[in-house]
Amino acid sequence: LVSNWTRGNKTLLQMALQSWMFSRLERWGSTSWMEAIESKVQATLEEDDKERRLTLWAEAHSAFGQYETMAATSILEMALWKREIESGRTNNGAKRPALDR
Repeated sequence: LVSNWTRGNKTLLQMALQSWMFSRLERWGSTSWMEAIESKVQATLEEDDKERRLTLWAEAHSAFGQYETMAATSILEMALWKREIESGRTNNGAKRPALDR
């Protein structure tokens, strides 16, 4: 789609990105990531030069991958932290004192 640029392809790409990329960023709740990606995608959609458009698309795709990795890492860290709290153990394996006493 990015290489064979027509008005129809531009519209199709815009719709696909809305349902794939933007909706995922919205679920992660990071407005700064959303704004950065929207800016990169908008620049890609407005670019007439094929080579520059491909470069902009690669940059947007790469940035999305980085954001996705950061979000996945954060979710994993929270899950591990929650499991550690629920287990009632400290980092050295000792039993954590009960908080309700």
